[in-house]
Amino acid sequence: MVDLRSYEPRRFRSAVPFYERYRLGYPERLIRHVAAFMGLAPGDTVLDLGCGPALLAIPFATAGMRVTAADPEPDMLDAAAAAARGAGVTLELCCRGSYELAPEMGPYRLVTIGRAFHWMDRAATLRMLDRIVMPGGAVALFHDRHPDTVENRWTKVLREIGDRYGRSAEPHVAEVRADGYRTHESLLLASAFSVLDGVSVTIQKPISVDGIVGRAFSMSTCSREKLAERANAFESDLRAALTALSAGGEFSEIAEIVALLARRPRDCT
Repeated sequence: MVDLRSYEPRRFRSAVPFYERYRLGYPERLIRHVAAFMGLAPGDTVLDLGCGPALLAIPFATAGMRVTAADPEPDMLDAAAAAARGAGVTLELCCRGSYELAPEMGPYRLVTIGRAFHWMDRAATLRMLDRIVMPGGAVALFHDRHPDTVENRWTKVLREIGDRYGRSAEPHVAEVRADGYRTHESLLLASAFSVLDGVSVTIQKPISVDGIVGRAFSMSTCSREKLAERANAFESDLRAALTALSAGGEFSEIAEIVALLARRPRDCT
């Protein structure tokens, strides 16, 4: 059953232009590593669930896969369609999220989920994916993490300002930070997809104050829609704190981009 109190299919509506411009993409070599590990071949079917502006769907389509890009936010699908045209690839667009998965979908060789699994009823989603992922297939959760380096000091500033404006009180943020929260790994190990392997690459890139502000507004918990009349004050406070950290406004970002591959035990014997 869908918990309509917590399911907000359009929570990223105002974040769309910031998401496609300011979120980290997925390096080509990470996609190559995942494809090689899974033995993917051109023409294999991929479902990118919670696709957003197709940051994952397009690289897999570029690699020759037949990709279905699914998202409950119509504006995200519009952005995905435009990005696919710009990249010269074809995506099958599907306006549905994890709560609308159905047994007749697929079958898929790989289901990718980029920075979206925490928004889903994770256990229920994995049960349905077990019905639409073909034998020998897998689920791949993609995310990024920022190591505690001097270059990444700005991430702490962003987190502190976000918390000051209520981000820490958001139900899903509070849940993740609470004692007893079950990690993705914990739920995967209790699911049909209990054989886990990790693949990652680490990158470094420059990021500006504008880029950090854009990253903040790409998050549903700090979106302009969520902050409403406080959005300008949030931006002003964030810019001031970043300027205090670097008068020139130049920063660097070090990020590990991770793919957690989950397969069925019977497919790994």
